[in-house]
Amino acid sequence: MAIQRLRVKYGRTGDLRFIAHLDVMRLWHRAMRRAGIAMAYSEGSTPRPRLSIAAALPVGVTSEGELLDVYLKRRISAFYFLTRIQGAIPETLLVYEAVDVSMDAPSLQSQVRLAEYRVGVAPDGEAESVEDSVNGLLGKETIPWEHRRDKEVRRYDLRALVRDLWVEERSNGTVTLGMLLRADPNASGRPEQIVAALGLPEPVWVHRTRLLLAPDLERGGIR
Repeated sequence: MAIQRLRVKYGRTGDLRFIAHLDVMRLWHRAMRRAGIAMAYSEGSTPRPRLSIAAALPVGVTSEGELLDVYLKRRISAFYFLTRIQGAIPETLLVYEAVDVSMDAPSLQSQVRLAEYRVGVAPDGEAESVEDSVNGLLGKETIPWEHRRDKEVRRYDLRALVRDLWVEERSNGTVTLGMLLRADPNASGRPEQIVAALGLPEPVWVHRTRLLLAPDLERGGIR
């Protein structure tokens, strides 16, 4: 039985960007056991650790804004958790903070609303033209889009997934874009699709900077 819920903010760097979602969950489970953290488990014939990640991070993407809820069967301080877990995780998994969350609060996944990214692109032409492309995309009311996966084709409005889009900087032929994309239980924007809609080559790198939950929006915590 769980008596405490900790929300952990963490990041993924280096080779961890190539680890799929389920493997990340297993990594956290092993780290908790190694650290001696008393996790709570689900009931039933095959108990599972009660760990909940806010939103799966696409393979190949680094991050500094991931969120994890861990349910514990013995109460500990956030300081104790951070001290113990730091010695049980690889150096490419960065843990920034842990805070208590009410056991009665809605599930973490149900509260995710937006995801913010920094995306590096190397445009074929002048970097200044990227600004025009960004303004052009933001000026459209709709962008019909098709996403093919195996034999399945999904059609939707890509523009509805973009909350904001901007050019952050230009350096050595690379343009860094900022993106604030929808990421709720019903739909999620993908940075590489936004880049394609801008008419740019595939991203050089993608980095997720933060996830925004419903309470963040209520407090006005957006750009």
